[in-house]
Amino acid sequence: MTDPPHNVQCAYEQTMGRWAGQSAYRCHQSSFPLRIRHPIMTRRPLLESFRSGSASYKTHASSRSSCIPSASKQLAPAAAKQSKMAHGGFYSSMAHGLDGLQRSPHACLSAPFLQQAAALLRSLHSQLLHVVQRLHLPPGESWLDEYMDETSRLWDACHLARAGAAALDAYCASAARVAPAIHDWLLYSSSNSSSSAAANVLRTINAPRRHAAGLQQDNRALADARLDPASLLLDARSPLEFKLNAFNGFRGVLYALRNASSFLLVLLISGTVTCLPDLTTCCPSSGATATTHQQLRASGYVASMARLRQRVAQEMDSIIVGGNPHATAGIMMYEFRQAKAAIDSLKQDFDRAISMGGYCDHDDISQRAEIINGWVAMLRSGAESLIVELDDFFDEIVEGRKMLSDLCSHR
Repeated sequence: MTDPPHNVQCAYEQTMGRWAGQSAYRCHQSSFPLRIRHPIMTRRPLLESFRSGSASYKTHASSRSSCIPSASKQLAPAAAKQSKMAHGGFYSSMAHGLDGLQRSPHACLSAPFLQQAAALLRSLHSQLLHVVQRLHLPPGESWLDEYMDETSRLWDACHLARAGAAALDAYCASAARVAPAIHDWLLYSSSNSSSSAAANVLRTINAPRRHAAGLQQDNRALADARLDPASLLLDARSPLEFKLNAFNGFRGVLYALRNASSFLLVLLISGTVTCLPDLTTCCPSSGATATTHQQLRASGYVASMARLRQRVAQEMDSIIVGGNPHATAGIMMYEFRQAKAAIDSLKQDFDRAISMGGYCDHDDISQRAEIINGWVAMLRSGAESLIVELDDFFDEIVEGRKMLSDLCSHR
């Protein structure tokens, strides 16, 4: 295999794209119905068994290394052409997927947007497995360990996002009681029972507000305990330092996957658990503007990633400009923020109505209670759909690790 060209990552991807051309990408949208899943802990022993299995295979393979073709040897022309096509197809598909997320009609960090990000993660991992099958990789070498490390990182970060999404169900149950309490108060506002109905409304409104505050505090502690911030940093090494051509170009594909998935994981965790610093700093500072412009002018997935980060930065800026200094703290899922803001606003107006002896616009209060119901329903449905998407991803990670371990064992 020839030495890698002395250029930057973008030029490397352009070369790979010319080898393979453009391939169509169709972003996966989850249509799977909800179904009972195995608990999280049941997957962990299986995952660890694959990690230990790959290590034991590596030891076994080293005993017959003389029979294994070296990764540094020149591939046959047909195999080399197939490898180049596999690389180019992966990079092109990744660019299309990132562009599709950037052009998503859904609000940034909304439940459908996050589900699309999780679907893109699944798609990229699935395509990586197809690339591995076409690269004629030698068993018993470190490429399998690098794949295992990457999927372990995805596994841990996605489980954190799943835990955050699952915790939203209790908040939804509490917030869903607001509208019925408001309707009861409006019904009895002219009777002797109005004072007890008003007290019930106050308790019902305060319950989800306290729950939201406690949930965000618990999530910050959960993220501190289970998330290594360094695991989501972009790989700053240069293409030459990383030796992207190693293992017939597999390392270059893994390099691209890691950088793209890191930002997708930041989106998922910020939307369901707590806002990560990488999300609020994705808008470039004055010193980084030139670099961002170079990325936007580049081709391939680097430019696609820059456009996605730019869109997220613009929407995060609009949230900060809204005036709330704490707007970018805690859970950033759009539906959660809307439901929380609607309940807080209703609380203020209800307190004002009580101070005026119960005088208020009944139709307006009733309509706003229904709006809260709508946001809560969308939040619950979106969180459930995201959980299904992540559960399917966990299954595919387990199956992929087993498939590659078996593939190496049979070579």
